[in-house]
Amino acid sequence: MSSTGMATDERIRKTSRLRTALVRPELGAIVGVIAVFLFFIVFAGDSGMFNPQGVLNWSTVSAQFVIIAVGACMLMIAGEFDLSVGSMIGFAGMSIAIMSVTLGWPVWMAILLTFVLCVSIGALTGTIVVRTGLPSFIVSLAFLFILRGFTIFFPQVIERRTIIGGISSAAEGDWLAPLFGGKLGAPFFSWLAEMNIIATYSRGSRMGEPMVSGIPMLIVWALVLVVIAHIVLTRTKFGNWVFASGGDAQAARYVGVPVARVKILMFMFTAFCATVFATCQVMEFGSAGADRGLLKEFEAIIAVVIGGALLTGGFGSVIGAALGAIIFGVVQQGLFFAGVESSLFRVFLGVILLFAVILNTYIRRIITGER
Repeated sequence: MSSTGMATDERIRKTSRLRTALVRPELGAIVGVIAVFLFFIVFAGDSGMFNPQGVLNWSTVSAQFVIIAVGACMLMIAGEFDLSVGSMIGFAGMSIAIMSVTLGWPVWMAILLTFVLCVSIGALTGTIVVRTGLPSFIVSLAFLFILRGFTIFFPQVIERRTIIGGISSAAEGDWLAPLFGGKLGAPFFSWLAEMNIIATYSRGSRMGEPMVSGIPMLIVWALVLVVIAHIVLTRTKFGNWVFASGGDAQAARYVGVPVARVKILMFMFTAFCATVFATCQVMEFGSAGADRGLLKEFEAIIAVVIGGALLTGGFGSVIGAALGAIIFGVVQQGLFFAGVESSLFRVFLGVILLFAVILNTYIRRIITGER
């Protein structure tokens, strides 16, 4: 066949750059991040939101969303949901508190055992889903209530209260606790303060100390998880398996993809991310509460949807999910800096979720050729 014939073959479809850009999962999140930053630069730029302390505030809040959004993103791409993430956060935090404060075990042991316990629960959730064929929505909803119930029951029975403190004291000198509750780069920030590059406290017991004394490990964990998950998803065979499992599970099985194993591992990874969040949280506050993590599962899913993942699975981006989480953090703190009623944050969540779902539906139609 001549080159002319090949060029005019109707079976060969040329894809425009615009079409290629439109089907990128991160597109909506990138546009959203730019719009949100521009909005708050205009309306809250003079409030301190973008000075070092302000940046640290919204970065820390964003990192919380990022950590749970990474796990939720991988699981949604694999075609499943986990509505027990919020309850897992409260359960993991309470587990660490009971083991370390009530039982007097070393904090490092409490942390490691909690990770083993929570990841095992994630494996159990995934196993029930793949073995029974029940929707993950229903199975994880059941675990949402089970874990929240245990999180309230155990401290009431053991301590006669639903908040357990004293974790900071128990963690003093512990070798593992700083990995979740410490700060990175403290000497560098002290040097910046000495050079008058960043502000210092002018009164009180902390006078002369830098207002930003280091990068919280919460932010470090968020960055590490995003990088690792992105590499796994886009550069490895396992990442292809995740996309295939969520796109068309039966077709994936026909070509040798271990769909059941992939889905179970994604449930375990989601539980791991929730436990990282919980551990950082209890180390930061020095306490665990039965109400911790409330509604976090929905915030994680919304961040992932904003990031471009399809609710039907098989399409999405960890980078997009992270950008969606950053939008959350910036808006939540930005409303405070702008002097806006904080309850409007929930209104924002609803509006942006609706917009993201409409946009993702349009993108899916472009991909599939539907009308």
